[in-house]
Amino acid sequence: MLGKIGDIRKNHNRLGGRKLFFKLEDFMDEHHIKMGRDAFFDLLRDHNLLIKQRKRYHVTTNSNHWMKKYPNLIREIEPLGPNHVWVSDITYWKTKGGHYYISFITDAYSRKIVGYQVADTMEAVESVAALKMAIKTLKPGADGLLHHSDRGSQYCSSVYVKTLKKSNIAISMTQNGDPLENAIAERINGIIKGEYLFDYEITSLSKAKEVLKSVVKLYNEDRPHSSIGYAAPSQVHNNNTDLEIKRLWKNYYQTHQACEIIR
Repeated sequence: MLGKIGDIRKNHNRLGGRKLFFKLEDFMDEHHIKMGRDAFFDLLRDHNLLIKQRKRYHVTTNSNHWMKKYPNLIREIEPLGPNHVWVSDITYWKTKGGHYYISFITDAYSRKIVGYQVADTMEAVESVAALKMAIKTLKPGADGLLHHSDRGSQYCSSVYVKTLKKSNIAISMTQNGDPLENAIAERINGIIKGEYLFDYEITSLSKAKEVLKSVVKLYNEDRPHSSIGYAAPSQVHNNNTDLEIKRLWKNYYQTHQACEIIR
């Protein structure tokens, strides 16, 4: 059992206990191992295999600018399938070789990262590169897509907005600095950085690009995601799963508003 855990952790070094348990279910059935989740967590604890969460925050949003800001259009929306809502964000990646900025575009339904770019600047052109990568994944004639982001200068820039409009993608933005308004994007940032990127020695931008490419592939194709029934994002995005996906979509904005009223 410990050997199998070690095999999984070679690729997913900081995969949490619940997701690790899910990935081991077939192995346990095959080897007639009967173990509940509590006992499994005890096993991890006894062998010092529990993962401690790392919390780091670096501000990458500059919304104090003159450019047009768009309204929040996802408050009442629940994604009905892939390529209905994309969420975007920029996150900070500190390495021994320097610091970099990663632009992610994630499908809100499948949680698949459909576009990404890492750079040593926060110029809008870098975020546009991630957007263009995502747009290339769309089938001809795709419509009804909404792009949601914060009000950062990159997303409000003319080049970014023009790229969205050229592909008939509707524009939605957060209305304040509350991270709950872009919760899925924030969550993906945390997963990629907290579970993968901190384990790499990065000495150059070219190495950063190489690592990010492999990490995104691993996340998309092999990491179980609790919000999509512990399937991998690519499975759900490509409708390639026999699992009955229990949607755990939450409208974080509405939930936050309700909490404020209760207080």
